[in-house]
Amino acid sequence: MEFDFTRLPPQDRYRLLTNFVGPRPIALVTTRSAGGHNNAAPMSFFNVFSQDPPIVILGVQTRGDGGEKDTLVNIRRTGEFCVNMVDMELAEGMIMCGVNFSPDVDEPAFAGLDTAPCRQIDARYLIRTPCAMECRVERIIDYPSRAIILGEVVEMTVRDDCLDVRGRYVNPEVYQPIARLHADNYIVADRQFELTKPAAAAQWEVAQLTPQKKRAT
Repeated sequence: MEFDFTRLPPQDRYRLLTNFVGPRPIALVTTRSAGGHNNAAPMSFFNVFSQDPPIVILGVQTRGDGGEKDTLVNIRRTGEFCVNMVDMELAEGMIMCGVNFSPDVDEPAFAGLDTAPCRQIDARYLIRTPCAMECRVERIIDYPSRAIILGEVVEMTVRDDCLDVRGRYVNPEVYQPIARLHADNYIVADRQFELTKPAAAAQWEVAQLTPQKKRAT
């Protein structure tokens, strides 16, 4: 089957893209409203794209009536947001935060999710999130019905039990994030396996030297 995306209606493009590009990690994004209320919204159009600078990207669609969602309104005003990663413990609260509440509703509190103040931005993070990334807006790219937000991570808070004893890598027995597949279907990373390049492949590797190593040779 072939699909011409230049002719396909947006909802059909969405269905195909989200059916085959997955699983997609979920960002439960917390922001602060103009009235000081805590907003939380789950987004599966999300990922990390760079470590230098540390950039995450969100894709926020407009409402059915064309108006901007509370999360985008808050981000435009403050230039800040926090990405909370989601595991099974937070799954039901995450779904509740997807309800289209009015801007004056404290969504984390409504969903039974305890929060604490972020360290570098004016927002709150979820205490039980495996990882919270405090972000400042690097830029926003606007399309007629969607905004693409690039955020620079300025602080990360990781739940202690989610890291190994050296504090370098996640503990896969504890950190098992959930991600979205298609429609209302999700998956949990409770079965992980390791894949490494075969030793024989080393002879074909092109050296990727750091600037310091290049100067030393």
